[in-house]
Amino acid sequence: MLKYALVLGLVAVLFGAIPVHGQEEPRVRLGNEVLLDDHRDDLQGKRVGLITNHTGVNSRGQHMAKVLAEDDHIHLTALYTPEHGLDGEKPAGEYVESYTHEELGIPVYSLYGPTRKPTSEMLDDVDILLFDIQDIGARTYTYISTLNYCMVAGAQHDVPVWVLDRPNPLGGIHVDGPVLEEPFVSFVGVDEMPKAHGMTVGEIALFFNRKVGVDLRVIEMQGYTRNMIFFDTGLPWVQTSPNIPDLKSCFGYMATGLGQGTGVFQADKFTWIGGEGLDSHTFARQLSDADLPGVQFEPEAKNAAGGVRLRITDYHDFNPALTGIYALAHAFLLGDFTAPQSDNDITMFDKIMGTDRFSQWLNRRMHPQEMERRYTSELEKFRQKRRDYLIDAYDEEILIRVHDSPIDFDAAPIIDPSDRVLVPARAIAEALGGDVQWDASDYRVTITHDDSTVEFIIGDSFATVNGERRQMDTHPIIRQDRTLIPVRYIGEFLGADVEWKDEWRIVNVY
Repeated sequence: MLKYALVLGLVAVLFGAIPVHGQEEPRVRLGNEVLLDDHRDDLQGKRVGLITNHTGVNSRGQHMAKVLAEDDHIHLTALYTPEHGLDGEKPAGEYVESYTHEELGIPVYSLYGPTRKPTSEMLDDVDILLFDIQDIGARTYTYISTLNYCMVAGAQHDVPVWVLDRPNPLGGIHVDGPVLEEPFVSFVGVDEMPKAHGMTVGEIALFFNRKVGVDLRVIEMQGYTRNMIFFDTGLPWVQTSPNIPDLKSCFGYMATGLGQGTGVFQADKFTWIGGEGLDSHTFARQLSDADLPGVQFEPEAKNAAGGVRLRITDYHDFNPALTGIYALAHAFLLGDFTAPQSDNDITMFDKIMGTDRFSQWLNRRMHPQEMERRYTSELEKFRQKRRDYLIDAYDEEILIRVHDSPIDFDAAPIIDPSDRVLVPARAIAEALGGDVQWDASDYRVTITHDDSTVEFIIGDSFATVNGERRQMDTHPIIRQDRTLIPVRYIGEFLGADVEWKDEWRIVNVY
């Protein structure tokens, strides 16, 4: 048995508190918090097996294993750990050993060693399996493969599986890339999903369960909506694996990491892509000319390899899977690369892509626009199927962000008949640094900010800005005892830039 080293750093990560940066109170309550705050009684007297790693913490940095172990009415009997181990420090692909946890005195079963699915012996002392691991939104990231295998084991041995839901860091809007085909199922792709699936782990579990049939319960988050990326949640980010230390690497994973075995490779933790013989400037120019959203490409050579560094300029617009396909295709158009072909054995490249069509297309030097056209039909079928497994509570509400920080409202923003977004006056004005006065005698809202004074009157399509009447194409209203004003005009009248992202249902005010 491998002995668990209780060095200070690992105690802090696994059983202490991770410092929380950003908002004091995150917008999102994680599934593990909802479980223990609202449904703790459901675990009383149960023998619990926890599938987790170092990411299994709540918003205060407390590890779920510690919280469960300290509850006298819950019996934590086993831990199960995926690739990279309980501490998340094992390199990619390296086997993880099972051992007895030195502090808790319970087994830590490796699900990335001789077996990747819990055996009957591993489940002997378990009534419920809990899954609490942070995913990164990519089909090939093996934490969701471990989830699938645990669900299969649960179904085989009559052990219910509860998934403690967590955000998809990339959000739930971008769903892209080739859909995995049945012959290419492997541990880097266990089900027929595209590269970017746009689902939370809870929604993935619901999708998996159409085939698995385990007794499944998803403990939903609160405050999360599908148009949030991780930056919008207010939650602290925990490094998910050695090569994903931060959100920049998380977003770059699919954009740079698709070239297994081709000679095109990633570097600097998924922030650079290139290969030997490429001209960095030509590569950067071609990718820039492709007009991919939310990203810039800076030429940068590494020894004999030419390549580009990704500079993500808009994390909502950026489409990691599509960017990765374009980067790989343009590298092949410029350089002398060959994609390995599957025969009796399926290559890792084809497993990652989920199909052997891309290796054929690359070797034929097909342009990425044509590749995209050819996989779109299957992708659209998946998008339709996916709808049946999305959690209704996560449906997109309008998200208002001021200087990149989401704003909480006590009344939901709406879109009025003029297609303008109306928001509660006080919250948006104060977020912009203004003061608000309400005069009930004539239904007037007065907002002052620095040297500007703006007045709105309920039902009036004219506003007064520093004494000058300005026409709008909508008007303020009162709804549910809240005064709602058009965010575009309050922003512009106070000198701010206002941007509406229709696909994401987000208003950005800068």
